[in-house]
Amino acid sequence: MTFVVPFDGSPLAEAALVRAAEYGDALEEFVTAVSVVPERKRYAREKGWIGDDETYDVDSVVEQLREQVRSIAPDATFEHERIREFPPESQLADHIERLVLDHDPSVVFLGSDNVGRVVTPLTSVGVHVAAEEAYDVFIVRHQHPPRLDAIEPHADFYDDENTSS
Repeated sequence: MTFVVPFDGSPLAEAALVRAAEYGDALEEFVTAVSVVPERKRYAREKGWIGDDETYDVDSVVEQLREQVRSIAPDATFEHERIREFPPESQLADHIERLVLDHDPSVVFLGSDNVGRVVTPLTSVGVHVAAEEAYDVFIVRHQHPPRLDAIEPHADFYDDENTSS
């Protein structure tokens, strides 16, 4: 089985990848990061992949995400899917979920600050991915590491400010 991390390069996705790598090391599980990259500028700008005046080179963004994954979790694999449209969140989540399920995950590490709240925004991809019952979901809401003695935090990812609780 594998630990899978939907990865868009955001700070919480990075934190989820770190947690997956930490738990993967402790439990000897493989880690895979998956990304869906729509070929539309608006989504790229919303995700911070490009600035307002920058042109959108999808291949560059994919390589940037791959390098980001490699720098955070060198042993993790990276898989992506390019899609032409900029679909509604639920359809985007379907693409992500398909990539996740391809890896038969035991746990999906999901970086999200709004999954599992009493009131959930309709625009959350994480809500749709977390609803799948084929795997457990580890929700990462904070960038600092959990306080577990068995888990050795990736000190190079966390700065002093983030490691204090």
